[in-house]
Amino acid sequence: MLNYTLTHPPLLRALAAAGHGSQVLLADGNYPAATAKPAGAEVIHLNLRPGLLSVTEVLGPLLDAVNIEAGRVMALPDGGAVPAHAEYEQMLGAQVDFAVMERFAFYDAARGPDVAFVVATGDQRICANLLLTIGVRT
Repeated sequence: MLNYTLTHPPLLRALAAAGHGSQVLLADGNYPAATAKPAGAEVIHLNLRPGLLSVTEVLGPLLDAVNIEAGRVMALPDGGAVPAHAEYEQMLGAQVDFAVMERFAFYDAARGPDVAFVVATGDQRICANLLLTIGVRT
């Protein structure tokens, strides 16, 4: 029996196959998960309906399962604040390198060779995507 809250078999399998430096994209419901990813990256669908599940709801159990060393988010086109970003930064903690990227730079990063898999969520918040880099196990 697992001692942490993550129990989703495909997500556990994908995390087990990833390692230090691998990236995981938690995609909002507006993200083009089928096309804006590396060709070999699996998409794990957790988008049951609009609003369920959110990126935040997926992030919590992931933080129980793996160490995260970096988080990247997508900026609004007008440069405004995205409330979800402050939520992610708080959940990740001060030890995680957190940065906001311009929209197309984010898409380029999310198509990078280190992206192991994408989790498609039903998050309806704009620019709620979160690109995580898995850290080392202490």
